Amino acid sequence: MTSASLPLADTHVRLLAGHAGNGNPVFEVLPARGLSSGVFELAGSPGLVLGCAAGDVLHVSDDGQFEVRKAGRNLCVQAGPRSGYFTADAMTALTEDFEAVGGLVESPSDRRFIVVTVARSVGIPVVTRLMEAWSTGFGQGEWWFGNADDPE
Repeated sequence: MTSASLPLADTHVRLLAGHAGNGNPVFEVLPARGLSSGVFELAGSPGLVLGCAAGDVLHVSDDGQFEVRKAGRNLCVQAGPRSGYFTADAMTALTEDFEAVGGLVESPSDRRFIVVTVARSVGIPVVTRLMEAWSTGFGQGEWWFGNADDPE
């Protein structure tokens, strides 16, 4: 997936990611394209929020809760390190693996988490195989699908 295949962002949307230990809400701000009042198309996949990916059309409430109105063509895969941060080598390897299937791998500069956006058409089995090989090879973290309801 090239950045050209992602929707163009003209705004940002605040999605509820969960709640901190003290009960306060935790939000993730993502680039989006406004479609109508409270309805947005995500222009990037989340690193914290579960249930959506770049290209999905969401109805977003003022409190950050959302409903997917139309699933887009992308899967979102999220990875977190077992401790600390991912190494540059781990990031490079994953990026190369997913570029080969048209995916996009992103992370903040400190590599405290990784987000992969890849077309659903690549298939869950292929994505699983790539992620398992990477996870086993580098042994630095865990990964999960951010928006795949049925891993079969």
